[in-house]
Amino acid sequence: MDPYYFIDPDNWRWLLAGSNAMFLLKGFLVNLQIALLCMALSMIIGLGLALARIARNPVASGAAGLWIDAWRNLPLVFILLYFFLGLPNWIKSSYADNAPQFLPDAFQEPQIIAAILGLTIYNSAVIAEIMRAGINSLERGQGEAAAALGLTYWKSMRLVILPQGLRRMVPATVSQLITLTKDTSLISILAISELVRHGRIVVGTSDNPFVGLNVPAPILHVFLVVGAMFVLFNLLLSLLSRRLEVRERRMLATTEMQAVTGLEDQVALQTSTR
Repeated sequence: MDPYYFIDPDNWRWLLAGSNAMFLLKGFLVNLQIALLCMALSMIIGLGLALARIARNPVASGAAGLWIDAWRNLPLVFILLYFFLGLPNWIKSSYADNAPQFLPDAFQEPQIIAAILGLTIYNSAVIAEIMRAGINSLERGQGEAAAALGLTYWKSMRLVILPQGLRRMVPATVSQLITLTKDTSLISILAISELVRHGRIVVGTSDNPFVGLNVPAPILHVFLVVGAMFVLFNLLLSLLSRRLEVRERRMLATTEMQAVTGLEDQVALQTSTR
């Protein structure tokens, strides 16, 4: 291969030709919208699964654990194809007929149901394990102190355990959002108009004289741009995750206590603090 193939300006003219760049950005916006929606749903469902997983009821705990282990260990591509092929046609047609017109075009396509279901169920199982780990990372004394104050199990969970445990798992949740954003590229197999599919359209139409561009768009160059969009966005999320980790360490950090061994030391310490 010609070493100048990647940097040859003629191979990059497609990016500024017509509305190719904007077309790719619109496709990436669909990926982000799907990722944010699925993450919000996954957080809600994942929290319910995590609470069921650590519940004292063995039936609820066992059922939640079985659900989490089953979906978390299946390939995401398999889950997406399962819902795409397994959903009844009446559900798809009913959604297509009643989807609000203000939604983006990609969200009005019936196959979006399979994409959202697959991404949400898979990621909710992963997030449930993240939340369970965050809750279990707290010292046992937190729950014992809440019980000593007369709080019931669910009140102590809501007022004491969850606020601390969920704060600890924020960096891990941001990392899962990065993974979810990358996983949205898989929904192109469902013929949803997102970034990867838009990239294929650019490759197939840019050098077509009938669309008025007649500028070749090499597939390697197009998907370098597609990959760069994911990289830039996920780098921003990674920086956010690191900042949250630093903030969490500062919030949990404790100052070193001065040892007090006798009455004279206590008097001296009180005098110095006045």
